[in-house]
Amino acid sequence: MCGFGSAKGTNEEAYLFQKLVRVGFGSNNVDHCTRLCHASSVAALMEGVNSGAVSNQVNDVMNAEVIFLIGANPTSNHPVAATWIKNAVKNGAKLIYADPRRGDLGRHATHYLQFKPDTDVALLNAMMYTIVHEDLVDQDFIKSRTLGYDELRKNVEGYSPEAMAPVCGIPAATIREVARLYATSKGSMILWGMGISQHIHGTDNARCLIALCMMTGQIGRPGCGLHPLRGQNNVQGASDSGLIRWYSRIISASTMRQRVRALKNYGVPPLIPSPG
Repeated sequence: MCGFGSAKGTNEEAYLFQKLVRVGFGSNNVDHCTRLCHASSVAALMEGVNSGAVSNQVNDVMNAEVIFLIGANPTSNHPVAATWIKNAVKNGAKLIYADPRRGDLGRHATHYLQFKPDTDVALLNAMMYTIVHEDLVDQDFIKSRTLGYDELRKNVEGYSPEAMAPVCGIPAATIREVARLYATSKGSMILWGMGISQHIHGTDNARCLIALCMMTGQIGRPGCGLHPLRGQNNVQGASDSGLIRWYSRIISASTMRQRVRALKNYGVPPLIPSPG
């Protein structure tokens, strides 16, 4: 027995559904789209910043000087977020939009990077190469808040913009320009979507974005940070409400019928932990 819920519902609906499956049906096999949606992003975020959630809400783009949007088409999938981004650009924010497929927000972008598919890591590492070699890193932030910068610096040595330009299809001068713009602003915010996460190397894509953010200290203040745009409108709330699998439990058909009858009679039995 399993239950597959929806991240388009409310927190209350998600809670009730997982309660029905767990307590009523006696199964912990309950899940929703987060298993595919941003699983790679969550893995990278937990590894990099010890939190799988966004660092700030989407309307914080209004406090950003630079918005770096990659692998997403918010006008189709996240129209409210798209409206915030458009309003931020109208108020003077610079939008760097990177995606193999040109979306509607490309019309509002200061820089539109239509890179070749499957070259996300090449593009992002070339940006980090520029930041390292032009000493645009936030040394104080790195020393006090991060680990592993020396390894990162060594890793990007093979990814100069000149070497990566023919790989990703973006001119080296443009890569350097957007890297400088992102690193030197008072507040740069990164937003990404399924084009980053649902990928054969989605976790590496997200790791690059996190590293870009951390090496420049663009996190922890208004108008900067990391914001993965979820696949549905309430993925985070559904997850926080328990609509995710904890452990597997298989029960017999007769036990299932007993639990359903008990639920109908309002005599809901407790969930029995799985052995071990």
